[in-house]
This record gives sequence, structure tokens and C-alpha cells, in this order.
Amino acid sequence: MAQWLEAEVTENYAWHPHLCSLRVVLPGFDFIAGQFVRLAVETAEGRLQRAYSLVNAPGDARLDFLLTPVADGKVSPRLHALQAGDRLWVSQPATGFFTLDEVPAGDTLWLIATGTGIGPYLSMLATEAPWQRFQRIVLVHGVRQVQDLVYRDLIASWQQRYVEQFHYQPVVTRETHPGALQARLPQLIQNRQLQQAAAAQFDLDSQVMLCGNPEMIKAVRAELEILGLRKNLRSSPGHITVEQYWN
Repeated sequence: MAQWLEAEVTENYAWHPHLCSLRVVLPGFDFIAGQFVRLAVETAEGRLQRAYSLVNAPGDARLDFLLTPVADGKVSPRLHALQAGDRLWVSQPATGFFTLDEVPAGDTLWLIATGTGIGPYLSMLATEAPWQRFQRIVLVHGVRQVQDLVYRDLIASWQQRYVEQFHYQPVVTRETHPGALQARLPQLIQNRQLQQAAAAQFDLDSQVMLCGNPEMIKAVRAELEILGLRKNLRSSPGHITVEQYWN
């Protein structure tokens, strides 16, 4: 049964007015990279909660959550408004099976996200596991505007450290940006622009993780299945691992 831990906000870092990284101190909090917790705030209606992936590496005393306020949401606008010194509640233990432990062996690991769905991948990449298990890692981040491309300094540090092993591919649909592709992800897979940009293929030696907008996940999965990849299940290992908690 989940328990609630009270935590203090240390920083609300604004990437822009509608996207922030909310950081709280909670030493000793244990989780597996890719898992999520529920964040809660006290209101007149009681304790309201919503699920968020942990962006930080396991073992960090500071927990990091990437969030955007939903206009008519009951929780996200309140979380977005929190500032250093404010308090919130974090559920324990962390949960979810969107982890590398659930991903079969392969040569290339594709980490495909839209929006805040990049969060769990940053946590994974901050560990040694992906770098030890896969010969090639491709991080794809689809966003609408350039300002939504977050954690670029952190990603650049991996680009510098793993020059031959790691490729970061931004996809910006509503603006042009150097190095970024500009189309919907399913289209980029269908016309092979994504594969060409990453110098990698979607084949039976690939493992693909999908996190973000449910419509993106559905459409990209359909394109991957055309290429012969199938959903990864514990009872039947495959190639496509999907984060489900958005639904």
C-alpha cells in the first residue's frame, strides 16, 4: 500500500511559462529509473494527486519532475505554482514497469518521447545500465516549439561522453531549428528521415521505448509493426515497450 511522504520544494525551474522542473528534497528515496510516483497537494477538496515520472537518477537526494499545467486541471496548475519553501506530498514506493529491466536484449535502443515524456529516459540515461547493455542509443524528443527542448546541457554531456554510441534527435513540428527534423514522428519513420538522421534502423535487433502523447504512441507503434516489430510483453518478449500511465 502506498504511503505519503511530505517534501519541501527547493526549486521551480521555469523552462518557459508553461513548462517547469519542480525539484524537491527527499533523501533516501528509492526507485528504479523509469518509474513514477504521485505528487499531491492539499486543497479544500482534500488531497489531490497526479502521476509524474522521476527525471533524476536513482540515489539523488533531490527529486526532479518535469511538468506542464493543464488549463482545466485540478492538480498540475497547483504544482506549477509552487515555489521554493512550499511543501507537497510524494507517494512511496515508486511504481511502474517502464524500466530497462523490462526491455529485452538488443543492439540499438530507441528512446522516443513527446513533451514531458522525455523525463523517464533522462533518469535511465543517468545510470550505467543503458550504456553497458546497448551498442547504440538514440534519444528522440518530439515537441511543438524549440523552447520545449529541455535538459539540453545534460543531453550534450552525454553526446560528448558517448560520441559514437549516442545520438540525440530533436523533432520540432512548428518551428525550424538547426539539427531538428520537422514533421510528425510516424511520418518521419515511414519516410525513413528519422532512421537516416540517427544513422540507425528499426529492425529485429532494435528495442524501442515509447512515452508521451497516447496518439503518438498508437501511431508510432503502428508504423513499427509494419516494419516487423511487435509489442514487448513479459509472456512474449518483443521490441516495443510502452509507458501506459498517461492513459
